Amino acid sequence: MFNTVKKEMEWGHDTLTLETGKVARQADGCVIATYGETSVMAAVTYAKAPKPGQDFFPLTVHYNEKYYAAGKIPGGFFKREARPTEKETLTSRLIDRPIRPLFVEGFKNEVLVICTVLSHDLENDPDVVAMIAASAALTISGAPFMGPIAGARVGFVDGDYILNPSVDDMQDLKNNPEQRLDLVVAGTKDAVMMVESEAYELSEAEMLGAVKFGHDQMQPVIDLIVSLAEDAAKEPMDFQAPDYSAILARVTELGEQKMRDAYAITDKQERTSAVAAAKEAIKAELSEEELEDANLGTALKKLESKVLRGDVVKNGKRIDGRALDTVRPIVSEVGMLPRTHGSALFTRGETQGLVVTTLGTGDDEQFIDALHGNFKSNFLLHYNFPPYSVGEVGRFGPPGRREIGHGKLAWRALQAVLPSSTDFPYTVRLVSEITESNGSSSMATVCGGSLSMMDAGVPLKAPVAGVAMGLVLEDDGDYAVLTDILGDEDHLGDMDFKVAGTEAGITSLQMDIKVAGITPEIMETALAQAKDGRVHILGEMAKALSEASEFSEHAPRIETMQIPTDKIREVIGSGGKVIREIVEVSGAKVDINDDGIIKIASANGEAIKKAYEMIHSIVAEPEEGKIYKGKVVKIVDFGAFVNFFGKRDGLVHVSQIENRRLNHPSDVLKEGQEVWVKLLGFDDRGKVRLAMKMVDQETGEEAAAETAD
Repeated sequence: MFNTVKKEMEWGHDTLTLETGKVARQADGCVIATYGETSVMAAVTYAKAPKPGQDFFPLTVHYNEKYYAAGKIPGGFFKREARPTEKETLTSRLIDRPIRPLFVEGFKNEVLVICTVLSHDLENDPDVVAMIAASAALTISGAPFMGPIAGARVGFVDGDYILNPSVDDMQDLKNNPEQRLDLVVAGTKDAVMMVESEAYELSEAEMLGAVKFGHDQMQPVIDLIVSLAEDAAKEPMDFQAPDYSAILARVTELGEQKMRDAYAITDKQERTSAVAAAKEAIKAELSEEELEDANLGTALKKLESKVLRGDVVKNGKRIDGRALDTVRPIVSEVGMLPRTHGSALFTRGETQGLVVTTLGTGDDEQFIDALHGNFKSNFLLHYNFPPYSVGEVGRFGPPGRREIGHGKLAWRALQAVLPSSTDFPYTVRLVSEITESNGSSSMATVCGGSLSMMDAGVPLKAPVAGVAMGLVLEDDGDYAVLTDILGDEDHLGDMDFKVAGTEAGITSLQMDIKVAGITPEIMETALAQAKDGRVHILGEMAKALSEASEFSEHAPRIETMQIPTDKIREVIGSGGKVIREIVEVSGAKVDINDDGIIKIASANGEAIKKAYEMIHSIVAEPEEGKIYKGKVVKIVDFGAFVNFFGKRDGLVHVSQIENRRLNHPSDVLKEGQEVWVKLLGFDDRGKVRLAMKMVDQETGEEAAAETAD
């Protein structure tokens, strides 16, 4: 019944297995990749013909995690996997980016790739396994895919690169000083296609070394996919790339000069209008037959690319007249919004981001229900890209894949410099409102986010800046690296890479490569040029913050205290009774974790002080010889019981009340009276012994002892 083909190899610390022929046999290609005990099924289907009039390549990648893979049942009311999580969206993008450029040029048939996590061993992250499964499924499907690709995760510890570190090693790098890198690299046998990373101030050389290491380590996986394809691949689709040379020659003849004139305009909106007008002028001179040519749109794009790219490489001339390594003018402002905790407006040329910081308490942490376990995050970054930012009308609603991806890139860049939760016990939320866009709004978010947090008084280890770089590589090997690219340069270039970091090193690198032939030397040149751009931007940002910002009066104050773990139960009380009383009496928020760290939050300093004192009285031990203020709670024949330390009572014997003989304690004391007492010690049964007679009841100071008559 089954025509199963299975290949396996030892890779790093585990066995990698690829299997096809048993499951999803009606798909064009289906491969189950297993690494350790993490298994991902990738199923590929593609339309056998394009939709009429379609002028783009409709590739869709869906990565989805099933809770059963980790032996879990989803939370929520319906107990069913719902909308994609952030991890699923980011991984879908991670797989899409390296495979998209590898389809034959001109292929516009719809392609659907679905990756489903079937099993998760809580050690090997499914994202790289899914990428390998998707590549293998595409390779055997018969689609015109010029792969295969493979992927690898790279860690960095004590100067050594680690292949496929575990999920635990990569979890919360900020609190793991040994781990300095979480990098995913994807590529073919000859070329790197994609890099995504989170780093802790690594040098350019260390980052480039990690990319090379990952590319070298993935080569056996590519060989394994080729071996699988030799035994299981379907007949390749009979696809011939359309020949549009005639229509390209025609539009070039009619409109090359018009397009050059349009691209000579430096203002984005004027240039966009001029390019659209040039296209309409070209179409006006075409015949009916030429207008109906399905490749007309492709020919016009090719003409745009030729005009833009040729000038850049041959003449060093960019659309807006800048030199290749020049950053657009920058203006930074902070403290714009009066009631927010921190705000910054960062403008770079025609790209602008308004970034706002809000400081919250432990109650505001985001609860994340992941396959490998539940955890909380105290740093949130949300990126919004409304249509007006590019002068358009269009969809406005919940964030799409692009918004989530750009926000995560900025999150990775900034979280490396955040203070530890013990030093700064706040939940930090950044919201980036992109108000204008013409090239790399994600890097504007990094710069604006850094400024906004410093405006809010967040003690960052160092300011962070980001810059978007581009590359134009010609067939003859000539190339130009572009600093701070525009939207058009991103769209028509061969490599888009974003580098963010401090003056000391890189905190995030994202790279997408659209063509083969990008050598390590080109990458090294690009990273060096990016460092110069980053340092320049940091200098411009510094002008906005000439002095340290004060903590916003509208932000909550949070103090932390550490208590012994065996005292946690006493602070919480039966059914939470004690901690509820502390909150009600003091008016402060109180959060306690399993390590005995207590966060006390309130905008009112007196409320924090009251809560602190109440908790301290519960967990602290009274000190022998120290004087305390207490209240008489009960009078008996032989003395008085005084509540002097939280809920702790002690006996003042009748002989220790005054320096004279008393007939009865009630001669000088009454219930509810406040008195000063000295802790003499504890008797054999642990009972507290107190005294009043050596303490001045007016001042609370210890008085000289007097001899009784």
